[in-house]
Parts: sequence; structure tokens; C-alpha cells
Amino acid sequence: MRVLFMCTANSCRSILSEALFNHMAPVGFEAISSGSFPKGQVLPRSLVTLQQAGISTEGLSSKGNDAFEDNPPDIVVTVCDKAASEACPVYFGPALKAQWGLEDPSDVTGDEASIDAAFGATLAHIEKRFQAFFALPFNALDRDQLKRELERIGTL
Repeated sequence: MRVLFMCTANSCRSILSEALFNHMAPVGFEAISSGSFPKGQVLPRSLVTLQQAGISTEGLSSKGNDAFEDNPPDIVVTVCDKAASEACPVYFGPALKAQWGLEDPSDVTGDEASIDAAFGATLAHIEKRFQAFFALPFNALDRDQLKRELERIGTL
């Protein structure tokens, strides 16, 4: 199963999601990420956060939707924060779609400890959702049931 994590810049939340998903994923699952307006570079603090958690950053890059053009995803998860009124990117393919809004830790201001804490909290939030995702009985769920489960996970 191939999962696409999308956000606007593809430099923080979707990158954290891609890397952590691939770190946690059992065989047969893979994540990619993209952005509607890719920044062209991953935020250095995103990479540091992943490295400090022992998660590989190899191959991570800020990219647009052409990154999965030849191998479309089964599921698309947008990680834009609806409360912040972000314009989440849209994917028009046949994949199941879910909204798992996350506050953008790169918007946090303050001292280094506060910013580090925000990135760490975001990664922990993503991990909680992935634990629920990987616990799903995929073989027993039809498309509609999986869609409902994805929506439920987005509220965790």
C-alpha cells in the first residue's frame, strides 16, 4: 500500500510523515510526500528532528506531485491544519483521501527549546496516528470502512 502525505510546501509536516511512516511501516507499505507549492528544500529542523529520533532522512526532498506520477498512491493524506485556514493541496486521482490536520511547527517562534519542543510534539502526534493506522485490519476492511477509519485516525 502506497500512501502520499501532502501539504503546501512539502518541507516539514509531510516530510516528517513520510520519514516516520517508512520507519514504522511493515513490509508492503510505503510513503511518499509532495506539496502543491514545494519549497524546494526540506527545513533543516525537520531533518534534525528525524535524526534525533533515529529516523533515516536519506532521500527526503521537497517535491511536487510529479514525484508519484508513474506510481500513484492508494491513499492520500493531507496534513495541513484546517484551523489555520491553509489551502490544502488537492489530489484528483482515485486514491482514498483523508485530512489529518497538524499544526505547523515551523510557525512556532521563541527560543530554540520551544521550537524543538514543537517539532518533537508534531512527530509524536504523527506517531500516535501511525500506530492506529498500522493496527487496522486492512484485509477485513472494504473501501468505505477504510475511509471511515482514516477519518477517525485524523481526529486522534
